[in-house]
Amino acid sequence: MRVIIAGAGIGGLSTALSLHAAGFSPVVVDCATKLRALGVGINLQPHAVRELTELGLGTELAALAVPTAEFVHFDRFGTRIWGEPRGLAAGYRWPQYSVHRGELQLMLAAAVRARHGDEAIRTGTAVVGFSQDSSAVHVQVRDRASGGLSTLTGDALIGADGLHSAVRALLHPGEGDPLWNGIRMWRGVVETEPYLTGRSLAVAGSNTASKFVAYPISRAAEERGRSLVNWVAEVRDGAMAEPADWNRAGRLDDVLPYFARWRFDWLDIPGLLKATAEILEYPMVDRNPLPWWTRGRVTLLGDAAHPMYPIGSNGGSQAILDARVLAHELARTGSVAEGLAGYEALRREPTSAIVLANRAMPGEKILRTVAERAPAGFKDISDVLSAAELDAFTSAYTATTGSDARALNERPSWTPPAR
Repeated sequence: MRVIIAGAGIGGLSTALSLHAAGFSPVVVDCATKLRALGVGINLQPHAVRELTELGLGTELAALAVPTAEFVHFDRFGTRIWGEPRGLAAGYRWPQYSVHRGELQLMLAAAVRARHGDEAIRTGTAVVGFSQDSSAVHVQVRDRASGGLSTLTGDALIGADGLHSAVRALLHPGEGDPLWNGIRMWRGVVETEPYLTGRSLAVAGSNTASKFVAYPISRAAEERGRSLVNWVAEVRDGAMAEPADWNRAGRLDDVLPYFARWRFDWLDIPGLLKATAEILEYPMVDRNPLPWWTRGRVTLLGDAAHPMYPIGSNGGSQAILDARVLAHELARTGSVAEGLAGYEALRREPTSAIVLANRAMPGEKILRTVAERAPAGFKDISDVLSAAELDAFTSAYTATTGSDARALNERPSWTPPAR
């Protein structure tokens, strides 16, 4: 079975590795002329780390990433509201990792090439159309260097080409632009002294006005006694003049005024912003869940299928789960039609539920309550929130991560038998 994958991001490369492990022949095409370590940090939930570990990448991942120890919320003044352990400390058999997205992508690409050859990834190649019949799918691609058109023929086409997916647009023409919720995000990476546990994913403030997220993403920096911190500054201000582009440059002068006084005893946020060499700006967008992903030999995966707000640190993780389930179903059934249908049946509704849960931002309701009840700060959170309200944080994030430790630990592997 020859499977053509559009998109060499985390989802597409994980799909290639999963298909190769199942005995199939993947070919990845990407419109970028060269894969580079672009972007900033992401989190990989334990359910995704399990899948990459079972693909034989556990050692490489551990050498790159920081195992997240805790997830902690603070108010606008840096006072702790709520926290919980993450990964191994929360009872999972696999860690939660924070890692540089670009480094993770290059790690996956290197594994694809090592296992399936350099020709398994074709850069500078954009999908522009497809047709299919009872025996194959014929994918029209354009070479970005020459502008020439050619056709790749395979048994299936997987659209893993992200938020602005060409394959999704071909399957669902006229859908329009991604949907924006009014929040602008600035992101950056900067090396600093470790804070809190040195492995803390910290959130301060709320999306009612301004929120700041920070977490370390480099094992190499940690081994030097430093912390390479990924930060995200979120502001609801109603100004978005350009379409969503992960690599759009941001300006310090635009973001700093919102956080100029956010100096905590554990983190100097304005200092962090000023020390960042490159700032990126991005609107918080998603798309409505689709009624279907699959037509014949073509389906969608990852952000092309279910782009979601970065609320539960789960977008990349869900793409990895998609990849593993897709390969498992194709191997289990031995049929393109049955395999793609089985994949969609298992993945579309759960991911749609996460998209909607992220859109509802359940944790933000509690943070808003703290800001309303204690606008000038507090000393003890029990004076602001009841025990039941604090417990609601845990259930709020369970809805957006979509993972239970016992269920994950006991679930059978998705690794199909060797073919």
